[in-house]
Amino acid sequence: MLKSALLLLALFLSSYAFSQEESNNDLKIFVDCNICDNTFLRQNLGNVQFVRDQDLSDVHLFFVTQRNGSGGRQYDIDFIGKNEFENINYKLQFSTDSNMTRDDVRNRTMEYIKLGLVRFWIANGNLANVSVDVPGPETESENSTVKDPWNYWVFRFGANGFFDGQESNNSSNLNFNVSARRVTEKNKFFFRVGFSENKSTFTFDGEDIVAINNNKSLNISDVLSINDHWSYGLFGNIGTSTFSNYDLFWRLRPAIEYNFFKYEDSAKKQLILSYRNGLVFNDYIERTVFAEEKELLFQHSFLLGGSVRQEWGNINGEASFNQYLNDTSLQSFGFFLGANIRVFKGFNFNVGGNYRITRDQINLPAGDISLEELLLQQQQLQSGYNYFVSVGFSYQFGSIYNSIVNPRFNF
Repeated sequence: MLKSALLLLALFLSSYAFSQEESNNDLKIFVDCNICDNTFLRQNLGNVQFVRDQDLSDVHLFFVTQRNGSGGRQYDIDFIGKNEFENINYKLQFSTDSNMTRDDVRNRTMEYIKLGLVRFWIANGNLANVSVDVPGPETESENSTVKDPWNYWVFRFGANGFFDGQESNNSSNLNFNVSARRVTEKNKFFFRVGFSENKSTFTFDGEDIVAINNNKSLNISDVLSINDHWSYGLFGNIGTSTFSNYDLFWRLRPAIEYNFFKYEDSAKKQLILSYRNGLVFNDYIERTVFAEEKELLFQHSFLLGGSVRQEWGNINGEASFNQYLNDTSLQSFGFFLGANIRVFKGFNFNVGGNYRITRDQINLPAGDISLEELLLQQQQLQSGYNYFVSVGFSYQFGSIYNSIVNPRFNF
């Protein structure tokens, strides 16, 4: 009796699963995009069924994005055909800018998804609700070279703050910044001025304990392209920091970088090796543990970093080394690794972490730190190392469709 019941249950489940696979003739798509508004796409894109895994799809939409010079993003969409559509594979590209709202961005994304799916709809023979609008000769604008009155310059200024508190304590944070940048194929220039202040007030036994940290900085960088693999640049900054014990600091360091892949492929893969060497000047608020009040130093650094973004997931990591040349025992080493890998259908594994060995904290003030300074984090503390590790996985199974959107109770 039990065997018969189990057999009937298995037949029911298999027939139910089969009915899901054959429920309609809509194109099954898997949208592989971390920054897209997937709810908007499900609510507004018809003639398709959204599925939960790329192996269940007819078309895998693989998105890769990078920041562009206007402050927006460049989107590359790979339309990867599966099953009977495996011979259809191509890419579309579009860009957004910083003046576009989130609604503008998601509508443009929708337009290019529809455009890319047309060939698959034709191959699928499901064209009942598909139409294409092309401007006629009388409305089509003539091709002309667009002249940029700003010559690729983008300027930005901003301010923000937050305030919170309760009966016995309150805190505030204020930030102001002004920046300018110009990005072309041959040159990338960036300039930024910033100010930030953190203030915390604690009341204990009728007495207020106030802690204030502020930072002022000016950063400038200029990077020039040599060829498809080599670049060089100049990096400088000047500023103050009460938390880091700097009454004044400045850095000026030239750098060179080599990319083992072509820079044009950096959205999907890159492996870079860079070297910087230059001057460091520090004028300290308090005398340091090395009995210095101000000093001029030489510092160099190496960085090896890379990233891979493919259909099966993404991996990124880097290793860095910094050293003061006037005393080579003053050095630091750190590495970072992050990965999110699709192991098999529905199963994803992720791991991330960093570890840093610090032997170059030359800015630490001499003397003991008070309990108040420790609790209020008014000063940087000595630490020989720091680390962070995270590991996890997820497995999803069940219905292959996930096109329905139900926003009730935001669940």
